[in-house]
Amino acid sequence: MSLSQPSVSNNFYRDNNATVGSLSLFSGIPLSIIPRPVLPYGQGALAPYLSLNAVSLHYGKHHVDCLKALHNLIKGTQFETLSLERILKETVNKRLQFKIIFNAAAQVWNHGFYWNSLKPCAGDKLPPTGHLLRLMNRDFGHFSDTTKDDRGLWRNPGFKQKFFDAAKAHVGDGWVWLVIVKGKLEIITTSYADAPCTDGLKPLLCIDICEHAYYVDYPNKRTEYLNSVLDNLVNWDFAARNLKQKF
Repeated sequence: MSLSQPSVSNNFYRDNNATVGSLSLFSGIPLSIIPRPVLPYGQGALAPYLSLNAVSLHYGKHHVDCLKALHNLIKGTQFETLSLERILKETVNKRLQFKIIFNAAAQVWNHGFYWNSLKPCAGDKLPPTGHLLRLMNRDFGHFSDTTKDDRGLWRNPGFKQKFFDAAKAHVGDGWVWLVIVKGKLEIITTSYADAPCTDGLKPLLCIDICEHAYYVDYPNKRTEYLNSVLDNLVNWDFAARNLKQKF
């Protein structure tokens, strides 16, 4: 497997202090000097679809703690001066030797991409447009069907229904991604700490389908969580920007 440069915004990770506010973990900056990932919005901004309590727990106890653990794991090692992307690249083919470091780094990467894939009051209110929508129409037939048959099934499933079905069918914790492979959009799922960027795929957006992403607001109800996120929170602008950037 090879790791290509992921396409992400320079605001992907930020500290609230201006001195490091513009440093991206994907610009060659050593991971160790960036103290914590910061959300691109307030922790209550995704309510009512994801509550303040849910985001605070997910971000503060899972994402931030994972970055702290990664800092501790790389301290005093050959990875201490490397960027997050470089750590992934150096460990992806040595998972037996550096499994814990790779898993922590991938979790940090995935969570950051997930938060940027969401946007307050987005989703169907601001659906994809332009080249991204054209590719969806080409590769999935259309963006979203609005009609169901007598059994409650979509008559002509498009991207939204296929993305939902992939996430719903995934067994266990993981992630569902919209990626582009050789110019074609695809929907994939990964488990735990796997990340498409380590397989040379270009991710456009992702949804966290680990239980901790939804158990506060939607206990044992992944379907309701997916509906809420897909209908109201997807950041299509982020996906479109990733599509435009070189990989």
